[in-house]
Amino acid sequence: MIEGPWIHKFIVSNGIRLHYVTQGEGELVLLLHGFPEFWYSWRHQIPVLAEKHKVVALDLRGYNLSDKPQDAASYVLDELILDIVGVIDGLGYRRSHLVGHDWGGMVAWGVAYAVPERIQTLSVLACPHPAKFQQLSFEQWLRSSYMLLFQLPWLPEILLEWGGYGAIAQIFRWAAVNQQAIRPADLALYQDAAAHRGALSGMLNYYRAGLQSLWSREWGVLDVPTLMLWGRQDPTLGIELTYGTEAFVRELKIQYLDYCGHFVQQEQPDLVNEYLLEWLETVSAPLN
Repeated sequence: MIEGPWIHKFIVSNGIRLHYVTQGEGELVLLLHGFPEFWYSWRHQIPVLAEKHKVVALDLRGYNLSDKPQDAASYVLDELILDIVGVIDGLGYRRSHLVGHDWGGMVAWGVAYAVPERIQTLSVLACPHPAKFQQLSFEQWLRSSYMLLFQLPWLPEILLEWGGYGAIAQIFRWAAVNQQAIRPADLALYQDAAAHRGALSGMLNYYRAGLQSLWSREWGVLDVPTLMLWGRQDPTLGIELTYGTEAFVRELKIQYLDYCGHFVQQEQPDLVNEYLLEWLETVSAPLN
């Protein structure tokens, strides 16, 4: 358990035990990480946001210290949504600000659509609206070809584990533009988290089951105020995936970050903190 100004805790939600770190008091800000990370990807945001909010950064199911169901069906979008709603309930809140990166962003989209009355604001980093993801271009399919590999049984686990989980570190080296922002010590922590028994299959099951449940849905117009943060040089998701999002979100603001790849909140933490604080302060509606 990595030490810091935060506190480590566990909560049972939707029948599974989830680990999280928390700091601060006030309105709830729930942080959802992506692949292949864990709560630690929000290390730069937690203390800053905690100055005015109760911040909770989860280990999503399948990751790090949270439970890791091994059947792919446990990772369909409906189950992931129930996890988050259960956390909000379990923490004693009626509503929450929701912030998600990568797969955490996709889960956040799902939660906002499922229970919009429970979400005060939505902030999504490096994750397109799910309706845009259903319309991938050929060029984007080439960028996302790794997702097809991840559909295979057991082989992706072997490749990610090979060489002391070296592929986990290589993902960060490939997808981050600001390489100095993610230190070798940080990479080692991500590798350690992936080495937990069952973690690799849990992480990969988001692609094996989550994608199918995502593509089978229809998406209307979202009423939750939404901020999108996007690295201009993201090699995994083209910037064109942000174009046209306003057709699916009634109140939308998009900020593009220079010298920034896929790991937005780690590559440009100060700017991300500035945008998030401004968004929470200016858009947040008071709790009823």
